[in-house]
Amino acid sequence: MTRPLTAAQRRLIEAADPETGRLKGTEAQLTALVKRGLAFRHPRPPHDHFLTPAGHRAREAANEPNEPNEPQAPTPTGGGGVFTARVGGEPAPPAEGPSRTREVRSAWQGMLELRRMTNPDASTDRPCAWERTHLVQAAALALEAAGHRPAGAAEGEDGYRVRDTPQPDAVAVYAPDASALRGCAETLEGAGWQAGEYTEPRTRRRYVLASPRRV
Repeated sequence: MTRPLTAAQRRLIEAADPETGRLKGTEAQLTALVKRGLAFRHPRPPHDHFLTPAGHRAREAANEPNEPNEPQAPTPTGGGGVFTARVGGEPAPPAEGPSRTREVRSAWQGMLELRRMTNPDASTDRPCAWERTHLVQAAALALEAAGHRPAGAAEGEDGYRVRDTPQPDAVAVYAPDASALRGCAETLEGAGWQAGEYTEPRTRRRYVLASPRRV
């Protein structure tokens, strides 16, 4: 179970710069946020600390009152308590609804900020280093943030599915029909990925092969 934030950690996150997510605090406080996946240390001097997508989501959750009569969705987490996009086919997916929509929107905005802070030219129109090392999650976040619906747990249930491939820098995206597949490809291209449609030789199943654009 993820440990709740301390009062001091909540204050640090809430006091982050609203535009850049830049944090101010002691080295120990900032290091603790990094370990929890809520902040990252910029690789270039002066090595300031900034909120990660999960940190942006935590700040939004802290500043936004619960809507009356709205059941609160469980916090989607990965192994380190970091936001997890739906890749399609999860046995126990996060609950849908307004809360999930806010979480996805906040995570995507945080990802764009991470691109701006870590890409050498501050570009937000192509994936950053984190996305290149988390291909499936990064592609799934781009799709979910654009409004595409992920597949359910049952085989054949409509929706996209993002999967690893033997290629170290590419993912495969499957969709229930040609129109949905084309829509996924267009979304990924708009999010800074190179995407093309292919056919599996054995099954004749169509899919999108996508990789992060570098320039």
